[in-house]
Amino acid sequence: MHFGIVELLTLAGALGLLIHGMKSMSEGLQKLAGGRMRNVLQAMTANRFVGVFTGFITTVLIQLSSVTSVMAVSFVNAGVLSLRGSIGVLMGANIGTTIKAIVFSALGFANGTGFTYALPVAGVALLLLLFKHRQARSVGEFLIGFAMVFIGLEFLRSAIPSPDAASMAFLHELTGHGMISILLFMLIGLMFTVLVQSSSVALATTMVLCESGIIGFEMAAAAVLGMNVGTTATANIAALVGNAWARRTGRAHFVIKAIGVVWALLLLRPYLHILEQYVLRVHGASPFTDPTGLVWSLSYLHISFNVLNTLLLIGFVPQLERLVTRMVPSRTDHDEQHRLKYIDDPVVGLSPELSLLEARKEIAKFGRITAGMSGMVKRLLMTRNSEERLSLMAELARAEELTDRLEVEISRYLTRTSAEAKDEAVSERIRAMLAMIGDLERVGDIFYQMSRLLERKHEERLWFTPEQRNNLQELIELLDQAFV
Repeated sequence: MHFGIVELLTLAGALGLLIHGMKSMSEGLQKLAGGRMRNVLQAMTANRFVGVFTGFITTVLIQLSSVTSVMAVSFVNAGVLSLRGSIGVLMGANIGTTIKAIVFSALGFANGTGFTYALPVAGVALLLLLFKHRQARSVGEFLIGFAMVFIGLEFLRSAIPSPDAASMAFLHELTGHGMISILLFMLIGLMFTVLVQSSSVALATTMVLCESGIIGFEMAAAAVLGMNVGTTATANIAALVGNAWARRTGRAHFVIKAIGVVWALLLLRPYLHILEQYVLRVHGASPFTDPTGLVWSLSYLHISFNVLNTLLLIGFVPQLERLVTRMVPSRTDHDEQHRLKYIDDPVVGLSPELSLLEARKEIAKFGRITAGMSGMVKRLLMTRNSEERLSLMAELARAEELTDRLEVEISRYLTRTSAEAKDEAVSERIRAMLAMIGDLERVGDIFYQMSRLLERKHEERLWFTPEQRNNLQELIELLDQAFV
């Protein structure tokens, strides 16, 4: 089997078409949906089942689980979504991304070629791209991506040559070592998925290898398990620049998949036997002897693995949360302080009276954070050290962003609580609390603006007199007393 530079570049080009098609589909759907997908995730509650459904629907619509997982990481990093809520979203995303496996099996590997479906779709897409209406153009972008996926898939099938005796002998050496071979192919699947940043692309490539007879069912199944772990790399890479909560979300995605791979490996042979019996009954082909049956079996493996793993772990979300919290400890107090502590999620599960007690604790914490900004401004007023000045400015900017988020989250919580309130006294307390958090948020904005003015004064080399500095310190001290 000759496989030189030209063949390698042809294979790379086919993969490039496949990846770019996936990306175009995702971008077209995101433009079509606008900000609604983000609003759906932001509206997530602590209900783990609703979280799974939200992650599933979002991924089905966006067509890339990596986009959903990165969105979940960013929302957790910003404090908009809780770590516990994000775990349900990630589980749903894992199921949502398996829909493409059925599409690949039904269309990409059916009788005929990918061009049968791709070229007419591309023709419709071309007409839509000529429209000036934004929604029509977004649909056109999605359809052109869809067409590119199947054109790329067809080129990929033709780019991989049929195996000869020499290549099969080489693969025989890899597949003759029991569990070691399974782990090797699992590692190959993992690394390839990390490389192409899409488990769907990796799965399609594996299907092509299976259809060509290059690898068998057991090794392909091991590669699919590795792909499921590899797809968590995107979320973990995105979390590297976030806080501890973002990194915990990325780690949770990995832990969910890793637990699934462990039980799947332990039950691999009976698991594959069950899939074989199902494919024989539905499609009349054995995955161990027929490439068509093998392709369908991989699709069912991909789907059943994620569904079963979600059913297994959905009851252990709190335990998963505690596990990843221990795995990723906080580096600074900032990671723990800058969260809603007493209001776990923006859903009212308590009576109005108890809800107000929780909100009161959160407002007290809000006040302490705002009071801390007062101390930062006082230090900024006195310091002459450039590094300390930059550090204080960064801290004040983060604190100001936090006050904005706290005001939104506590307001949402109180607004939902007010809908349950039947007592006028409770309603009056809610109005008073809403006024408090509005004032605290404005105070945080003022402190931040003060820091900007002080920095501008420093850049322009304007200085306070000692008397002016003392007067400002006295004013800030009076303000500190008011916070107490």
